[in-house]
Amino acid sequence: QVQLVESGGGLVQAGGSLRLSCAASGRTFSSYVMGWFRQAPGKEREFVAAIRWSSNPYYADSVKGRFTISKDNAKNTVYLQMNSLKPEDTAVYYCAADLSGSVSPITVGNRYKYDYWGQGTQVAVSS
Repeated sequence: QVQLVESGGGLVQAGGSLRLSCAASGRTFSSYVMGWFRQAPGKEREFVAAIRWSSNPYYADSVKGRFTISKDNAKNTVYLQMNSLKPEDTAVYYCAADLSGSVSPITVGNRYKYDYWGQGTQVAVSS
């Protein structure tokens, strides 16, 4: 059983920044693929970013160049630094863990590949 606890959401003006954190339980965190997804009202949950090794993060096109995902294996924590926020980034952001450790550009955005999910944290960007 893996528990994920997100924090860091809030209300910010367009152009501002937020950093989300996700603390995970589990003894083999370094082997997990950690992902961030988001869900806006009335929309499907969508992939934002994922990481297995720090040298090879993955991003959705909509956030590339603005968001940065990082993973601290010593702290069992994954972060999502969000810069240049836009109103369309408004959503509940979820952290997810894929315990298989396997990752590829084809599968990394598939939400059904992830085994555990956090409770979500709200991000609201005002115009």
